[in-house]
Amino acid sequence: MTPNDIKKAADQLRLNVKKVIVGQDEAIDLLLISLLSEGHILFEGVPGVAKTLLAQAFASSLDLRFGRIQFTPDLMPGDVLGTNIYQFETNEFSLTKGPVFTDLLLADEVNRTPPKTQAALLQAMHEREVTIDGTAYDLGAGFMVIATQNPIEQQGTYPLPEAQLDRFLFQHILDYPSKDEERRILGLHGHRATMPSVSDMGVSPVLDLNSLCEMRNTISALPIADELLDYIVDLVRGSREHVSVRVGASPRCGAMIARAARACAALDGREYVIPDDIKRITLPALRHRLVLNPSAEIEGIRPGDVVEQLLQQVKAPR
Repeated sequence: MTPNDIKKAADQLRLNVKKVIVGQDEAIDLLLISLLSEGHILFEGVPGVAKTLLAQAFASSLDLRFGRIQFTPDLMPGDVLGTNIYQFETNEFSLTKGPVFTDLLLADEVNRTPPKTQAALLQAMHEREVTIDGTAYDLGAGFMVIATQNPIEQQGTYPLPEAQLDRFLFQHILDYPSKDEERRILGLHGHRATMPSVSDMGVSPVLDLNSLCEMRNTISALPIADELLDYIVDLVRGSREHVSVRVGASPRCGAMIARAARACAALDGREYVIPDDIKRITLPALRHRLVLNPSAEIEGIRPGDVVEQLLQQVKAPR
């Protein structure tokens, strides 16, 4: 499979999702990059901007298993992972698998559950396996978490710990649509009061796991110049040295950016990475990993502001 084949498949998937979703082009592209990079993505946005619908439309465009967890304050780790239950008929324990045993997992309102339940996803997101009663279970090559959270509610919510945020390749903030897009949304969905069924709107699978693995293998083989690797390192290290930052991006972040930059190149049909590929993904890849110092927070500086400064200060190779 060539990068041009990947571009054609991605274009077909975008068209499929756009049967349901109006606008949100950047969110769709980041979903594609995450999928091809074996990464996870966190969507943040106020209620009603189609975070969940976008995840469902994307999942329905793939011939992969789809699972959803609606996170609540009373959710326990066993509700996510599953548990071994004693069977009196056989005098043995058997595993009742939780919803994490899937390919695409929608972790809806992930910040609405306590840290001990959030932590149930740590191993799954990093190693694509879970350990239950001392036994490790593989989740498969297709495993990907699409998480959502609401930034405006504080009652009954628990901020995601830095260790979990670092496992997300991207954090993308979904904003309100433009006036024209909102008008199109009303034309498309204004005749119903409930969320539409994506299957009823003509969304069907256009990509299976075998094709996805081929695409990933092609992307892994794409070359990236040494000066571009240096550019990524300078951006990551610059985040740790910035005057407003208490904790910067990890080395894992740099490795993720390098992988995602290759995916960006393939989505454009190119066999090589350019600086613009890196610039395109630096903001969503960095901002959720930065912990600002108290003085910066008092001044109203946001992590995104720091990333924008880094992109201006760190010289990109030509």
